[in-house]
Amino acid sequence: MTLERGLIQVYTGPGKGKTTAALGLALRAAGQGLKVYIIQFMKGWPDYGELVSVEKLPNITLRQFGRPEFVDKNNPDPEDIRQAHQALDHARQIITGGQHDIVILDEINVALDFGLISLAEVLGLLDAKPRKVELVLTGRHAHPEVVKRADLVTEMLDIKHPYAEGVTGRRGIEY
Repeated sequence: MTLERGLIQVYTGPGKGKTTAALGLALRAAGQGLKVYIIQFMKGWPDYGELVSVEKLPNITLRQFGRPEFVDKNNPDPEDIRQAHQALDHARQIITGGQHDIVILDEINVALDFGLISLAEVLGLLDAKPRKVELVLTGRHAHPEVVKRADLVTEMLDIKHPYAEGVTGRRGIEY
């Protein structure tokens, strides 16, 4: 199976669930025989549960670009910038390579918001997308121009979150 027409989707907003929604889409697509490639920007931590799960699933590839540490928005490490550009270059190859039906760029909106990559570079990816490739961009603070170009935009709202009550991230739920 291949897609007749691929769209651009954006999952953004301050609430939890953006990556989870993209992973759910990947799971559904793989079950229908579509080939999915997930590129995680700013994520080098090896303990995310999806890393283990994806290895067991056919038709889904996941590659991380980033250090295990959090990126300082006001003073990013040069390695953070280098890794983000490496992810961007890899994304361009995967999007235009003709081997994948869905490409998920996890946390690319944050990489753009943090200034690790430029708006022109992200818009270039959108312009390079072949007609039959579905492209998904996740992360808080989606740039208005990215939102304008997207076919579907979902904003996750933070109405109530256990962090406010002191509950830290839980294995299998938040990571």
